[in-house]
Amino acid sequence: MSVPAALTEAAARLGEVSDTPRLDAELLMAHALGVERETLLLDAARLAVPEGFAALVERRMGHEPVAYIVGYRDFWNVRIAVGPGVLIPRPDSETLIEAALAHFAGTPGPATILDLGTGPGTLLIAALAEWPEARGLGVDISDAALAYARANAARLPRPERATFQTGNWADGLTGPYDLILANPPYIEEGSMLDQQVADHEPPGALFAGADGLDDYRRILPALRPLLAADGIAIVEIGWQQRVAVTELAEQNRLAVTCYRDLGGRDRALACRPA
Repeated sequence: MSVPAALTEAAARLGEVSDTPRLDAELLMAHALGVERETLLLDAARLAVPEGFAALVERRMGHEPVAYIVGYRDFWNVRIAVGPGVLIPRPDSETLIEAALAHFAGTPGPATILDLGTGPGTLLIAALAEWPEARGLGVDISDAALAYARANAARLPRPERATFQTGNWADGLTGPYDLILANPPYIEEGSMLDQQVADHEPPGALFAGADGLDDYRRILPALRPLLAADGIAIVEIGWQQRVAVTELAEQNRLAVTCYRDLGGRDRALACRPA
């Protein structure tokens, strides 16, 4: 079977478990071939179907996330290695980087960056790639996530700019930081999730109490003391949480601007000392 035919067949099967079956098939084929997806698309007719492709498709048919199968997810302008036990970066989270770029437009950018709940280092590494003179600290309670974060940061130019430590949000931290980023859990306990998320991604990175706000109640009171005078903290929210999280921020003397993702949904709150 030719590669184009194998991709068509795999995409037809993956439609049962995925909203992006053709993309999934292409990413799995590229991984099996050891090439980038762009190379696959340019030369598909001249390539032979690798022996391991069928096994990768079977794993995906079992609802295993593509990012875990291939070992990475591209985010912003960086590649983030991920695996079981680590939250997979989402395109919606790129809204936080866009908001940071808007805030620092026309300036040298932040010198110091803090990423609370860094996971595999997603937001911190994307920010450090944008501002090559900045230094940053990533904090997470999961040692497994921090192992991925350190490995991801090692691929940065001047990787010593990124440091990581085990911690529970901002407990014990001192500032000031020019930019604080956070993508906390914000899903209500008991919510129904897609099977690939529910069965594979860590619940501690997803759920945040009965109303999904538990972690905002810990993070928001800590932001103002950690921020530089002209600094900004940008926090991801669920698309229906703008009002509730804004109220929490304002109770902690923070002025809030909301940014929307590419789907037009409320996605990030930029917080400054009021």
